[in-house]
Amino acid sequence: MLFKFKSQVTSDLIMLEADARRLLHIMLGHDPDKGIILVKDLPAAIAKLESAVAQDEAARLQRSQAAQKALMPADTAQDTTGEALDPVRLAQRASPMLKLLKHCVADPSDMVWGV
Repeated sequence: MLFKFKSQVTSDLIMLEADARRLLHIMLGHDPDKGIILVKDLPAAIAKLESAVAQDEAARLQRSQAAQKALMPADTAQDTTGEALDPVRLAQRASPMLKLLKHCVADPSDMVWGV
């Protein structure tokens, strides 16, 4: 399933369901199939998304440093937390959404989405 995000000031943003739901959950705390973020709520959504990206980058850096300290060969290195990292960074997944949201703030327009 695909999610389509729209606004009057930008072109449509189409995302795969899993990625869209993850970003919506970060911004809103839930992930509805349809919805709207009003202009007045956009700065808060942007802040939450940017904060999540910063936390993801910090976690990746911490894991990288821990792996370097362990001095283990790359093919035998194991994740000490047991949680696998997504090979695509949250920053990469969130970048198109952040651009859309920032355009909506700059030229005031609500963002809507649906399936």
